Amino acid sequence: MVKIIKTSLVAAAFMTSSLIASDILATVNGKNITKQDAEAFVSATAQNAHFSQLTPAQKKMITERLIEKELFKELAQKEGIENDPEFKVALEKIKDELAVNLWMKKQLDSIVVSDSEAKEFYEKNKDKFIQKEMVQARHILVKDEKTAKEIIKELKPLKGEALQAKFIELAKEKSTGPSAPKGGELGKFSKGQMVPEFSKAVWSLKKDEITLEPVKTQFGYHIILLEDKIEAQTVPYEKVKDKIIASLKQQQFSQKVASIAKELKSKAKIVKNMAKADAAKK
Repeated sequence: MVKIIKTSLVAAAFMTSSLIASDILATVNGKNITKQDAEAFVSATAQNAHFSQLTPAQKKMITERLIEKELFKELAQKEGIENDPEFKVALEKIKDELAVNLWMKKQLDSIVVSDSEAKEFYEKNKDKFIQKEMVQARHILVKDEKTAKEIIKELKPLKGEALQAKFIELAKEKSTGPSAPKGGELGKFSKGQMVPEFSKAVWSLKKDEITLEPVKTQFGYHIILLEDKIEAQTVPYEKVKDKIIASLKQQQFSQKVASIAKELKSKAKIVKNMAKADAAKK
């Protein structure tokens, strides 16, 4: 029994060390560079980017940058950069910024917006959560009017599923637009999202109708198929709940910080020299 327990502990320790080892991307003079380091580096340089989602080539490049960064840091330390007065001033500024940022984060984290608060805001501001009337459409884009009219002639006798199937087929074959591989699919959009000529034409159609004349825009000639019309509607609470909570939290945070700042200013001895500073510039 004791032997089994010892074996299990050894296995567990081995597995733990393996997991830790798998997080290490490189070791530079005994210093580990981890996936966590890479994740922090990527997120700091590109918003919403993640190291885990990069291609192998990109991961390799990021790892190389981190290796270089570590080597440069070692060289700087070796050359005594930490004793440089300029370094010390910069370090104090970073400490000040970090202290304020961490304090701000703690204030934000301390604010809790309840579901009932969010629901109350939603009920009082339903007019802010109206989804505009939308359409769902496809189009075929060609360079000349003659080709557009020939396509319309081919589509005109068709109805329902037969019309949609043929439209998708012709869009893939003849459309010069970027949506051609998807059968001319444009998805859902509201008024004003497309150029005026296109918008006017698509909004004049009924469901499952095509434009019987080519629609001319700066891009060429369009044949449009209206697949659906979605009436304006109130967005359900559950779909906007998280956004409302985040917005209320940010609002309460701003109010809290402004209130604390006002109180601190009232108690502090503050001497403003802006006028003297401006005069010195002149």
